[in-house]
Amino acid sequence: MLTALLIGFPLLAALLVFFVRGNAARNLALGFSIIEFVISIVALLQFKSNPDAASLKVDWTWVQSMGIHFSAGIDGLSILMVLLTTFLVPLIILSSFKNTYSNAHNFYGLMLIMQMALVGVFLANDGFLFYVFWELALIPIYFISLLWGGENRGAITFKFFVYTLFGSLFMLIGLIYLYNHTNVEGLKSWAVQDLYAAGKSLTASQQSAVFWLIFIAFAIKMPIFPFHTWQPDTYVNAPTQGTMLLSAIMLKMGTFGMIKWLLPMVPLGLEKWGATAIGLSVTGIVYASCIAIAQKDFKRLIAYSSIAHVGLISAGILSLNQQGIQGAMMQMLAHGVNVFGLFFIADILWRRTGTRDMDKLGGIRSMNGNFAVLFLLVVLGSVALPLTNGFVGEFLLINGVYQYGAMTAVFAGLTVILGAVYMLRSYQHIMLGERKDSHHAFGPLASSDKLVLIIVCAVIIAFGVYPKPLNDIAEEATKIVLSNLK
Repeated sequence: MLTALLIGFPLLAALLVFFVRGNAARNLALGFSIIEFVISIVALLQFKSNPDAASLKVDWTWVQSMGIHFSAGIDGLSILMVLLTTFLVPLIILSSFKNTYSNAHNFYGLMLIMQMALVGVFLANDGFLFYVFWELALIPIYFISLLWGGENRGAITFKFFVYTLFGSLFMLIGLIYLYNHTNVEGLKSWAVQDLYAAGKSLTASQQSAVFWLIFIAFAIKMPIFPFHTWQPDTYVNAPTQGTMLLSAIMLKMGTFGMIKWLLPMVPLGLEKWGATAIGLSVTGIVYASCIAIAQKDFKRLIAYSSIAHVGLISAGILSLNQQGIQGAMMQMLAHGVNVFGLFFIADILWRRTGTRDMDKLGGIRSMNGNFAVLFLLVVLGSVALPLTNGFVGEFLLINGVYQYGAMTAVFAGLTVILGAVYMLRSYQHIMLGERKDSHHAFGPLASSDKLVLIIVCAVIIAFGVYPKPLNDIAEEATKIVLSNLK
């Protein structure tokens, strides 16, 4: 029942938080999210000791006449994504302790509902259930961005909603098409293995159509070029904690969906159109990195850097080899931690100085050396310095893309060089040089801020120095994905 508990507990917690007011809602949400993380650790230990344990799976008949089941389970890929989600949500809540929100109980309740939907996406083994959770994840982040966002939040959030809704519609059409080609003892089925079999029974042209229907939905969610235009404005205008949910966890729905749902379903479609999809991914790496270099707003710079990083993850997945897919899994974890840390630093800068314009910042290192060190560690993780978490996945990804094509790897590898340019330059502008008159003295960090940054930096180093426990899980999960693909 661990699977059902992982999905159900955040929902029950959210319902309780909605009825609590003030700081109590915030504290209660933090406590519940920590309990959810503990449950995920128990699930991880159970998975490592017995991957086929009954407690890791649930399969209840939902709509028998249509073959719909509430079917969910933990495997190597899903446990990694669940761990990322349940680890980051408490940090996201803790990072908000120095912010003030109107109707805070609604804000934190929506965050817990989104956690429930995200966990559901990662655990679902039924196509219809996957789609339901996929759509449920959109609703709370829409209201978080709309109610607590910045200027022009109405128009920007509406654009985000329409983009993702259209993508979801394409995916639903693709899944229904596959569902109608299933046949299990004379009945239709939404089970993931039955959808795999249905996809492989299609002709190359049919698989190509399904590939694009589902790939576009995932490409919008990540996002990759040219489906990215909703992202920078949404990331900048959403409240920072909403941006953290979007960038650190929600975009992983797209990369996760590609690995679990797209690759094994349409191998002939991948064979025909995979090169085009990789081309779009690599184009996004170079395009977003160049735009990031030109940014003055630190939060917008991070938004474009995220497009570049996820483009490399997408290219690794589509390379269809062990190193590429395994590297994608590892980089999804590293990117989630690093981009959370960067957006949190942007939030601290905004709270302390009233600006994110890097030309108006400077000299903060001389006012707060501890913050300078923690900021630098997050930057080094983001640029994939060896012995940091970003290096593990990026090394495997570039290796995997190189096996696909040497020239493709050359362009994909630009993410390392260009990433170092814009991240180190931003650190230089913000932390070094002379103190500007546009901001007040940058005093010591609050205890909650310092705790969050220390945890993030500890994970960056620990994951980089000893990635083996998580890398072993990713390796076995990749072998299963490739066996399904064959």
